[in-house]
Amino acid sequence: MTEGIPNKIIIDSAAATLIRDHKIDLIVTGADRVAANGDTANKIGTFMLSALAKVYNVPFYIAAPTSTIDFNMEDGSKIKIEERSGDELRVIEGVRILPEEMEVYNPAFDVTPHENITAIITEKGIIKPPFKENLLKLKKELNR
Repeated sequence: MTEGIPNKIIIDSAAATLIRDHKIDLIVTGADRVAANGDTANKIGTFMLSALAKVYNVPFYIAAPTSTIDFNMEDGSKIKIEERSGDELRVIEGVRILPEEMEVYNPAFDVTPHENITAIITEKGIIKPPFKENLLKLKKELNR
């Protein structure tokens, strides 16, 4: 808004419809970790958005500082995904809404494969595919 860029906040469950209906021009998300091949880990749901963007040809960008890039991690399959407490879903504001014994899968993050990413935006510039090659160039630049 500060820069005059049109924007709108939406609920995450509306994203698929808006992407399908070509009402989203591009998607930018963050990343908590970037692997050497360009796979990224971010909040749960990021992978889903990237897959929809790929199907409907919507550019999908990652914005992350170079400090999130793990040049020693070969790919996203090596990223450890934190699983949060099941009570985050079983209990809301102290009120149990699901039985205690109800099994819950509650990951905090997911991994977006580099094939779904248009480019990675960093403070050092925009990294485009092929990510493995271009991230290696960035590593050399950072080590100077």
